[in-house]
Amino acid sequence: MIILQNARIIGSENHSSISEALAIHDGMIVAVGRNADVLSLADRKSEILDMHGKTILPGLTDSHIHLQHLGRSLTMVNCETDQIQDCFDRLKDRSNVTAVGDWILGHGWNQNQWKGGFNDIALLHQVSENHPIFITAKSLHAAWANKRALEIAGITRETTDPSDGIIGRNDEGYPNGLLFENAMTMMNEFIPAHYGQTLVDNLHATLIELWKTGITAVHDFDGAECFSALQQLDRQKKLMLRIVKSLPLQNLESAVQTGLRTGFGSDFLRIGSVKLFADGALGPQTAAMLESYETNRDNSGILMLSREEIIQYGKIATKNGLSLAIHAIGDRANREVIDAYSEIRQYEQDHHLPGLHHRIEHVQVLAEQDLNRLAEYNIIASMQPIHLVSDMDTADHFWGKRSRYAYAFNSLLQNGTKLIFGSDSPVESFNPFLGMFAALTRSKFDPLSPSSWFPEEKITLEKILAAYTINPAVISDWNDKIGSISTGKFADLIVLPVNPFEIEAFEIKDLLPDATMVAGQWVWQEDEL
Repeated sequence: MIILQNARIIGSENHSSISEALAIHDGMIVAVGRNADVLSLADRKSEILDMHGKTILPGLTDSHIHLQHLGRSLTMVNCETDQIQDCFDRLKDRSNVTAVGDWILGHGWNQNQWKGGFNDIALLHQVSENHPIFITAKSLHAAWANKRALEIAGITRETTDPSDGIIGRNDEGYPNGLLFENAMTMMNEFIPAHYGQTLVDNLHATLIELWKTGITAVHDFDGAECFSALQQLDRQKKLMLRIVKSLPLQNLESAVQTGLRTGFGSDFLRIGSVKLFADGALGPQTAAMLESYETNRDNSGILMLSREEIIQYGKIATKNGLSLAIHAIGDRANREVIDAYSEIRQYEQDHHLPGLHHRIEHVQVLAEQDLNRLAEYNIIASMQPIHLVSDMDTADHFWGKRSRYAYAFNSLLQNGTKLIFGSDSPVESFNPFLGMFAALTRSKFDPLSPSSWFPEEKITLEKILAAYTINPAVISDWNDKIGSISTGKFADLIVLPVNPFEIEAFEIKDLLPDATMVAGQWVWQEDEL
């Protein structure tokens, strides 16, 4: 038995309920309460640790992450720079230590942060003629390839745009290296795969980085290769992260034939929702909008799935016990998804099916008249607060006054919507305390820019913690085992040096755990406790 005493234990989002000690046996919490009461359970074999007044919270859940992409991004060139030349310089440095002919991969560029936008895209071809270069945008909805990479993929002036994708072109019609949405997939078969033992090892290294920030559970949105590698880690008892694993739409038929259902799995790995994409993203202006973008009256984004198509997939999924998670950024995409979900809910009722925990991923901007509709149809809002820090200026630029209901946390809560929070990493940092800061302050990380972006949509730290703990546990039907510190649940917890409810809001972003525990084992410690 392990006993943690002299702590300030916040067992759930209710910060006024604080205990002093807890006992752990076989990875489970067996007692929570006063020091004297919990210590009375100790025997001579018990390990008793003095927490010296530190704060203990439930382990945190990232409800939208891409583990395989994240693991790979940790080995890529970081192209998230303020100046385009800095991106080129980093790629050039990598080319100097990369064998001729080998691929150079990068991630994180955002033309909206560069003074000239896309004006200097041709310069990527000059970084290297001896290496194919492929770098994904911060949004993961666009990519950038140099001339050598385009040649290898056979993308020429005669290549037609794929369905729901765009090949960027210069004035003469030749590919300029930019690939939007489904056009990115044209490179997939030519880029070195990341699979097998290499993927397993990379994912295991990624877990360590997540533990350092207090993440003990995630909802993953990568594909079958990632699922296979996670199963291998689970079999080897090396996973030590609670994972709800989504299934790509292309695997729906196979999942149905196999009989997989949402919620099936082990203590560490279980089946989540079927993932669909209704539109693109804000940065590349491919999010589907009810009205055109402020900067381009001929563009209202790309709607990838209609209401009717979503209903069709939804009926197949729900009939077979699989919930849906649908990516929707723009107000039109969100409306199409909500409309479809209203029909899917009716289908569930008509066929006496259980009401599954269907979700919308991102819910980035809504029309005002749609604010109450997620709650009406019991749709989960899976949102990523950290996005608003980097998106607020871009949203104002492209959406204008429509940004009032972008990241509308408070409006959704007031209407009764259940919120779960994540990062969309590697699109953004997976550090959950940065996400907490964003939802709490709606301001940039720079202390010299303290103004709050639509402060009406701020929410309290209690509600934020719920979105990182108990809410994701509830919607994954795991709330009997994770999401709070209480008897009978897994001992998944984090130790903080201070109580987050007793510090200034601007200090939240600088918090990190001193230690992280999963299933009663310390998986991360800054220093020995």
